[in-house]
Amino acid sequence: MTYLPDINLWMALAVEGHTHHAEAQAWLEECEEDMLAFCRVTEMGLLRLLTNASVMGRDVLTPEQAWRVRDGFADDDRVVFLPEAPGFDGRWREYSEIRKGGQNFWNDAYLAAFAEAADCTLVTFDRGPWKNGRGRVRVLGADGVR
Repeated sequence: MTYLPDINLWMALAVEGHTHHAEAQAWLEECEEDMLAFCRVTEMGLLRLLTNASVMGRDVLTPEQAWRVRDGFADDDRVVFLPEAPGFDGRWREYSEIRKGGQNFWNDAYLAAFAEAADCTLVTFDRGPWKNGRGRVRVLGADGVR
């Protein structure tokens, strides 16, 4: 199976002090035979948050350090980078019409559409935006895959 972790899950895996770090690590250990995918949005989101002092406080990283974190993930044979699939834009537009707003509206619509187009299961800690959506979503801390 190929999983598409959302930005918060990548952050939880990268930052030991993250609220969900232990749970994210436990999930990662379950993924022995599975692939974990970055898309451009999750990659940029991870880099952006790692270098944001409002998020990281005194542990804020330089761009070079943030790239090393990302490269550390890429060194894991299970981690791949997936480009947008042909026809993705239409799917993203559909998802943006289903999900009508919210704090992370555009990212949520993008990730849901990307996961569907790439035949991935989106993995997240965020229960809210996925209640009425299509596709496969695994909410960590919840039972099963929707």
